[in-house]
Amino acid sequence: MLINFDNTYADQLEGFYTSCESATSPSPALIKFNSALASQLGLNLNTLSEDQLVAIFSGNQTPDGATPIAQAYAGHQFGGFVPQLGDGRALLLGEVVDSNGARFDVQLKGSGRTPYSRAGDGKSALGPVLREYIVSEAMYALGIPTTRALAAVTTGEQVMRDKEILPSGVFTRVASSHIRVGTFQYFAARQETDRIKKLANYTIARHYPQSKEADNPYVSLLTAISDAQASLVAQWMSVGFIHGVMNTDNMTVSGETIDYGPCAFMDYYSPDTVFSSIDRQGRYAYQNQPPIAHWNLARLAETLLPLMDDDTERAIELATEAINAFPEKYAEHWLARMRAKIGLSTAEEDDLALINDLLAAMDGQQVDFTMLFRNLAVLLQSHELQDHQQAAYAQFDDAFLFKLWIDRWRERLSREVQNTHEDTDASIQLMNQVNPIYTPRNHKVEEALEAAVSHNDYSKFELLIETLSNPYQLQEGKEEYIQPAPEEFGAYKTFCGT
Repeated sequence: MLINFDNTYADQLEGFYTSCESATSPSPALIKFNSALASQLGLNLNTLSEDQLVAIFSGNQTPDGATPIAQAYAGHQFGGFVPQLGDGRALLLGEVVDSNGARFDVQLKGSGRTPYSRAGDGKSALGPVLREYIVSEAMYALGIPTTRALAAVTTGEQVMRDKEILPSGVFTRVASSHIRVGTFQYFAARQETDRIKKLANYTIARHYPQSKEADNPYVSLLTAISDAQASLVAQWMSVGFIHGVMNTDNMTVSGETIDYGPCAFMDYYSPDTVFSSIDRQGRYAYQNQPPIAHWNLARLAETLLPLMDDDTERAIELATEAINAFPEKYAEHWLARMRAKIGLSTAEEDDLALINDLLAAMDGQQVDFTMLFRNLAVLLQSHELQDHQQAAYAQFDDAFLFKLWIDRWRERLSREVQNTHEDTDASIQLMNQVNPIYTPRNHKVEEALEAAVSHNDYSKFELLIETLSNPYQLQEGKEEYIQPAPEEFGAYKTFCGT
């Protein structure tokens, strides 16, 4: 058997999905196959011909043992509740278990209409397929929990998007699961408490088995999901990632980043940065991501209330206590990440103020978020300190606050050396481990997508993926991937692609 499927979601959760088949692609072609991921998952695909791979990843051939299903879920979209969404352009083929016993979903995205497609065609334009491949694999290389890219194909047909005819593609996504906050909301909206309990028990068994032994497994589950999301969003914030559409149907209970539609990375630091063309009010701006995660978790808590206690008031009390712990948990995760970004492995009370003052000094100064943090290590290790310090100041329109900050930072680092009994090399090493050189620069992503979609040239796509696969090490000849967008690139806007 090519893929040893073990489909617990389909087998155990009847009524949580609809079985259906993918559409047929007229003349599919393979763009990219992630053979390393396939090997990691124990998939016996590396011996297949390209035609055989294309048949599977286009949806033209259903592998033996697969049970294609479209999952049902609801969701709050930009704050408004939609009681039925579901996989409108995706099919879960099944689950695989790797050599470590970890379970993963394998899903086709853009494979055609499902019962949840509403007025859509269920297809995906090629650009969003390539974007998700690039950014999800970049996130994995950065060490941030994420869905993965297994394959991308073109279908040989075209789709209409915003009055533009575009080539279409299918993306194969791997995830710890595709259970979302919106999955719980779907059954809560229907007051199907038995199914909420069944889903919660399944989630505990699959993702948080330690919760099964807790005094109250469902409070423990909510707490575990909250912890995972606090850590995840802190990691997003530390690298300047903006998800762009943090609807409850785009938040996984596993704590993985999912759905790379209008996502982007900041070049220049500004807390109110928004890229998504549909986020006109800035609901999902960079600075709003932590409180939105908190809000989404409160919606999850509402669905679990009937399981927490028969007494509604007591259930609300338990859920509120669990949810109200999120801001502090997030702050702990964020502070730990940001301490490391400025070379600190020990804690002092004033560290939070030191970090916030650096961000305040950067705000509105057209300072490159990624490279400023990376270059802090250069200031510690350079023998030509004055020249590098002047170069750092030159990044700012007005470097007055940053100059004051540098002096305070050096004083703090001197205490770090005293506390750890190590020299500054330890701080340099720490910073270089957590401050990437390469992130998916928006203009480089668009350059790769334009070449692929408009000119059938995938060389830039391949080179970008190669560069982003090793984000913490300087790569010779890759200087163009470090630079922020040129002025003529203009204000950047992203789109959902649906």
